[in-house]
Amino acid sequence: MKESMAVRKTAAEEPGLSYPRWQLAGKRILDLVVASVLLILVSPLWLVIVLWIKLDSPGPAIFTQKRVGLGGKPYTVYKFRTMVPHADDLMKAKLQKVKDLENFVFQDKNDPRITSSGRFLRKTSLDELPQVLNILLGNMSLVGPRPEVPEIAKHYTPEQWQRLKVPPGVTGLAQVNGRSELTLGETLTYDLEYVQNWSFWLDLKILWKTVFVVFTGKGAY
Repeated sequence: MKESMAVRKTAAEEPGLSYPRWQLAGKRILDLVVASVLLILVSPLWLVIVLWIKLDSPGPAIFTQKRVGLGGKPYTVYKFRTMVPHADDLMKAKLQKVKDLENFVFQDKNDPRITSSGRFLRKTSLDELPQVLNILLGNMSLVGPRPEVPEIAKHYTPEQWQRLKVPPGVTGLAQVNGRSELTLGETLTYDLEYVQNWSFWLDLKILWKTVFVVFTGKGAY
């Protein structure tokens, strides 16, 4: 663990990636405006979803999990629960047995851990709504690399740690190019491409594509 922390620090502090301050400011303003509006507009829907989840299966309606954010800093991500209780422990046990992380796929269409309400929430991406709280707290952005679980991040190469040069996002380049159908290696490739080519205009382009991806439900399960 000490070795992985050293790699984390080196990668997070590595120079060479700089962005115009006005674009960074624009990104944060866009995050705050959209997240605030969403929180107000969909708050009645939150109550309906919470009740559905509670009636569908035992356990909390909100799922929390530790993820790795900007600069390798850990934080708690919020989502609507779409799986049975203790599903996170089952995934951690699965990750410990994986030898080929590059070709590892997190999601499975027939994953028995997913609840009936969870399948709908995942298909429509409504399970991501609580992440507006993460955006308002400043540990996530609307667009960016998807937040990684520590069990995977500790195996990152110094190059892969470059994806932590920007805040993790609710959507991103990987999400509009395959979502759950992508392997971990493919997702990391898209994330690194995003980090290396980031601009405020790229965020707007990804948000526009996300609207169509969400409506079609392609790659979501």
